[in-house]
Amino acid sequence: MSIEQFESWSLVIGIGGLIAWMLLIIWKMGQESQAGKYGFFVLFLVLGLGLVGFVAKTVLIELLKL
Repeated sequence: MSIEQFESWSLVIGIGGLIAWMLLIIWKMGQESQAGKYGFFVLFLVLGLGLVGFVAKTVLIELLKL
């Protein structure tokens, strides 16, 4: 395995772990604040938009490389 491959896999695994951790934090915030269904929706929508933006940017970069 080359250094470039290792760095690529490390980035994917590391960012994936951070995204999962962020979703867990959002879930815990919703539970602790006793947010209802609408509250959970708003939390995931607003706080999850940053995650969606990161993923969309990565997908667009890969599509433009083709």
